[in-house]
Amino acid sequence: MRITTRNARFQQWAALLTNRTKRQRSGEFLVQGVRPITLAVEHGRPIRTLLYAQGRRLSSWAQGVLDETTAERVEMAPELLDELAGKEDAELVAVAALPPDDLGRITPDGPVIVFDRAAEPGNIGTVVRSADAFGASGVIVTGHAADPYDPKSVRASTGSLFALPVVRAAAPRQVVDWARENGLAIVGTDESGTVDVGDHDLRGPVLLVIGNETRGMSGAWNAACDAIVRIPIVGAASSLNAASAATVFLYEAVRQRGVAAKTV
Repeated sequence: MRITTRNARFQQWAALLTNRTKRQRSGEFLVQGVRPITLAVEHGRPIRTLLYAQGRRLSSWAQGVLDETTAERVEMAPELLDELAGKEDAELVAVAALPPDDLGRITPDGPVIVFDRAAEPGNIGTVVRSADAFGASGVIVTGHAADPYDPKSVRASTGSLFALPVVRAAAPRQVVDWARENGLAIVGTDESGTVDVGDHDLRGPVLLVIGNETRGMSGAWNAACDAIVRIPIVGAASSLNAASAATVFLYEAVRQRGVAAKTV
């Protein structure tokens, strides 16, 4: 197929960049960039369509992706592809299927992190990237939150969105029930915590809860926590960014577990 104008199909894909409702109704989202597309393919995530530029020379990477997958291929005018890619001289944009929001996708053999009512999609992507880096089993986004499949989140995850399960849950209750059924302790982080994160045992099965960037954890999550810890900070900063707090939380969990890791 070849697309050279902003026809109905192009407009459908363009809407996926900004319209969460359209992403949900169509069951798909856009993937931009070499690493995210590569990891989507490596982890066998369903790619419905691969878009590439008419007349633009493809690298061995791009040609390999086209050859390796069975996705529909669509050639389009370069300026249209660049619009979907968010940059000039793009090689590929992938249209991926949304995975199901099923907690059963997560096998809690490592820490699981909850991001409650996240306001910024970029922060969700950063948390997913940190969760992947520190061996978490999955990420759960709860409440009225930004979309993990927003292009800002997908880019910020640098492809980690495809390396571990990310599940959206409308309310804490179903996640709390799932955690109890799977024997996970629930530990939140908040400046009101009475023990430093490094002094709390995170070696067992654990659900780590990070609250909204401005308001912290909801009342429901506060009530559900078996413990609330604090991250000690010094200097003039009053608090950590939510994604930074999640990274510290995850690092401490993996440090206590003594998991062998590569040096970066």
